[in-house]
Amino acid sequence: MRRVLLPHRLSDDPAPAGAIQELRGASMGTSWSVRLAATLDAARLEELRAGLQAQLDAVVAEMSHWDPDSHLGRFNRAPAGTWHALPPAFHDVLAYAMEVGRLSGGAYDPCAGAIVDAWGFGPLDRHDQPGFTAPDAARVRALLAQRAASNVVLDTDGRRAFQPGGARLDLSAVAKGYGVDRLAHWLAARGHRHHLVEVGGELRGAGVKPDGQPWWVGLERPIGDTLASSAPGEIVLALHGLAVATSGDYRRYFEHGGRRYSHTIDPRTAMPIANELASVTVVHPHCMAADAWSTALGVLGPRHGLALAERRGLAARFLARGEHGYTEHLSGAMRAMLEDDDDPNEEQQ
Repeated sequence: MRRVLLPHRLSDDPAPAGAIQELRGASMGTSWSVRLAATLDAARLEELRAGLQAQLDAVVAEMSHWDPDSHLGRFNRAPAGTWHALPPAFHDVLAYAMEVGRLSGGAYDPCAGAIVDAWGFGPLDRHDQPGFTAPDAARVRALLAQRAASNVVLDTDGRRAFQPGGARLDLSAVAKGYGVDRLAHWLAARGHRHHLVEVGGELRGAGVKPDGQPWWVGLERPIGDTLASSAPGEIVLALHGLAVATSGDYRRYFEHGGRRYSHTIDPRTAMPIANELASVTVVHPHCMAADAWSTALGVLGPRHGLALAERRGLAARFLARGEHGYTEHLSGAMRAMLEDDDDPNEEQQ
């Protein structure tokens, strides 16, 4: 049985005239796409595509963990004991990431870039390159000690951050979601209120298609897994004023000694997560929030993560591996948005 997730609030905007037009590009080491209900000629479409690309280029220039010349890269290399003015967007994203870190008890930490790098998921000395060696117990202890001694201080009033020495920011778990939100706001400001924005598989939809239907998308199912066929029934989302992000261990990982090492790192232990979760999906009005919380809840695992999702009122779905297949755990907010659909006639777009 297919289940349908519907928003609690519907826009009064009428269905737009015209057709669905699509724009694409590349950014943040992945692809992006925009579908919008509009009637635009080729020149206007290219102008719009270039504007969207410029928005994402600006995010990369400020927040990229991979570009050494980004604002973030320069902060990471800055001398100890120095304050640094931050661009407004960079400041706001970092402030939000640090707040999620606080609320999750450190399960998410935007200041744990050195730990991420040590496990081969950063821009250098990657796990898929010759000569990579996973951290041993002594190295893990050293990483934890280094992280404890390098707390970034954020001065919200002055929009600046303090580099204590050795702190390495990594906003990878929130910047894509912010990028999705930024594109959506940019489109809406130019009168394009009916659109579906996607960056690296994270999505946000607004308005409806010309036929009056919302932007239907299906939740990603696990891949490359012998248990994949046992995954619970399909969930289809109406992305009408909603965004969705999924954090899973089945796309980015490496195997060593018969063990899978996920790209999701628990900052509290300086180790890749080793719980039974295959994925966590969060549905939220803002993609930045869905992005950050899916990571934090994934680190916490199905028990503690679900408890936090309930306390925070987050719509979250946890998919856990078991001996005989997958088990699904839904927060109350997620259950409240779901309806069974025995004979759906919506076209997925």
